[in-house]
Amino acid sequence: QVHLVESGGGLVQAGGSLRLSCVASGDISKINSMAWFRQAPGKQRELVARIVGSTVTDIADSVKGRFMISGDNAQNTVYLQMNTLKPEDTAVYFCKADVTNTFGTRRDDYRGQGTQVTVSS
Repeated sequence: QVHLVESGGGLVQAGGSLRLSCVASGDISKINSMAWFRQAPGKQRELVARIVGSTVTDIADSVKGRFMISGDNAQNTVYLQMNTLKPEDTAVYFCKADVTNTFGTRRDDYRGQGTQVTVSS
């Protein structure tokens, strides 16, 4: 089993910044990718950004130039630096990880509980 714990959410004024963190722990031999998703009330879940190793493979058009995903492979941690926040960025942000287990016998996706980001106008 793998656990993902997000932190760093909160309330911020438009134009402000937040940095989200997500730490993975448990039965891990390799993290194949990590990603941030978000879901606002009444809207579909949206992929914000994905990183494979140290390579950013996906980033949503709505956050390009404002958000940056990065990772610390040694700490099984992924970050989301969010700058120039807008009210439309308000959502619950989830971390997801594609993980190979300790013996290399399973590969599964895991998701954290999420952290609320609220941007006031």
